[in-house]
Amino acid sequence: MATLATNGDESEERHATMDWEQLSYAVIPTDYMYVMKSNPDGTFSDGALVPFGTIEINPHSSVLNYGQGLFEGMKAYRTPTGEVQIFRPEENAIRMQMGAERLLMASPTVDQYVDAVKQVVRANMRWVPPHGKGTLYIRPLLFGSGSVMGIAPAPQTTFLIFTNPIANAYKGTSTSLSLLVHHSLPRAFPGGTGGIKNISNYSPVFQVVKEAKVKGFSDVLFLDAVEHKYVEEVSSCNVFIVKGDKISTSPTAGTILPGVTRKSILQLALELGYQAEEIRISVDEFLEADEVFCTGTAVGISDVCSATYMDKKVEFKTGENTVTRKLFETIRGIQNGLTEDNRGWVVKID
Repeated sequence: MATLATNGDESEERHATMDWEQLSYAVIPTDYMYVMKSNPDGTFSDGALVPFGTIEINPHSSVLNYGQGLFEGMKAYRTPTGEVQIFRPEENAIRMQMGAERLLMASPTVDQYVDAVKQVVRANMRWVPPHGKGTLYIRPLLFGSGSVMGIAPAPQTTFLIFTNPIANAYKGTSTSLSLLVHHSLPRAFPGGTGGIKNISNYSPVFQVVKEAKVKGFSDVLFLDAVEHKYVEEVSSCNVFIVKGDKISTSPTAGTILPGVTRKSILQLALELGYQAEEIRISVDEFLEADEVFCTGTAVGISDVCSATYMDKKVEFKTGENTVTRKLFETIRGIQNGLTEDNRGWVVKID
């Protein structure tokens, strides 16, 4: 890779004073980001790494006026031997393409997406935390940057990737989640955009999640928008239940995000000898589960210690000797290079 200009003394000082033991979810700018814009024919070319910084955007852009945008979430992991690797990047690329089709945006090919992710991780390699201290979060964005006046899709799309080191979300039972099951406000509606990572899916639940956290809950679990009785999704992650040797999660069906971690857990569960199914789960069935856990790029796999629905609180099994912990250790081993990947899920950054 050609030598790039540095971000200057501020970046050097920030990296030199990094305390990897104190990582959280704070904003930590890294050295470089990747930017690529679509051509008039809808293809992409001439993407490049540039120093991390602010971007210019026209006030007429479709993303500012009409919310035409998507994002993805990925991580780069450092192995015990110091290597850096990413997990199933092609799945994120395919999901971005699905979202782009729904929002009428041009999108990069899978190969372009994966190559761009590899470039930006390689350029920010020094910001990947030491093994066991955290991960380098990768945030690909795709948004309508072209100018429009009427309600219409943008004539040009921008693909941008930046990174940020973050802490490990799961550190044992001390971080188990306590969920509030919201009985009336749905997260997504049939025919809407709940099944893609649309940027406008998230801010509508800010208020209800904030109110839940004031009451001492970790997050909110939303029910379906039609009957208000079937479990769908937590504000930013998928949810599973365990009953005996059966592991269940709700079918995506257009209102639930098809998570990459979710897909991986369904496969791993079968390989480990459990029954795994995608099936509608009523709130009554949910409350009768032995274990509950959430999955997502940010949370990884986090167990749920309790859920409260209509003032009824139910506690679930957590900690050692649980199905959740076994699945967590299995997928963490693959992602962090602790166990061999024989599925082709890991991509090494050289």
